[in-house]
Amino acid sequence: MLRGREEMKKETRRKAIERRDKISAKERLTYSDKIVNLIVTSEEYEKAKTIMLYKAVGSEVCLETLEKQGEKTGKILAYPYCISKSEMAALSPNCDKAWTKGRYGIPEPLEEMSAFIKPEDIDMIICPCAAFDDKCNRLGMGGGYYDRFLPLCINAHVIAVAFEVQKVSAVPAEEHDIPMEKVFTEKNIYKRSKDSDEKNNIQ
Repeated sequence: MLRGREEMKKETRRKAIERRDKISAKERLTYSDKIVNLIVTSEEYEKAKTIMLYKAVGSEVCLETLEKQGEKTGKILAYPYCISKSEMAALSPNCDKAWTKGRYGIPEPLEEMSAFIKPEDIDMIICPCAAFDDKCNRLGMGGGYYDRFLPLCINAHVIAVAFEVQKVSAVPAEEHDIPMEKVFTEKNIYKRSKDSDEKNNIQ
């Protein structure tokens, strides 16, 4: 059963990323800015002092506009830093030169030029996403880093960003998979509720 679930995840991930890759570079930047605009006007973002986000690779949602906005408004910006093959931490770089290519080719802060941020001090986490469903279940790249790190972030609002084409009918989620509070796309804000799953259409 477990093997079957993992195969389903791999196939769902592959197809969703394939659809994402077909978005042109120009459209990707336009859609990314629409997503950022929705995030920066959200209550969670406005109240957050410390935000954990990520540097986009490949066809992921680009958050550069959010980084610039966050720096202007005095937000503390933290990024994932892989400590091992199974564990990550949050680092806030001290300058523009505090970057290197980390595990899997993902840009991450240099430890010696960054400050470690305690998980409990993070107010908002913006997660990358391979696929998602309207119940805000998120499918990552399969490393499980976020699923292990997020439970430590007891004070954080946890959201994901994705393009609408990455939405699937149902993510093959397991008990250890952490659902998102919201998923922001260029067309919708999907919200997870205990009583019902809501979708706020902003088209």
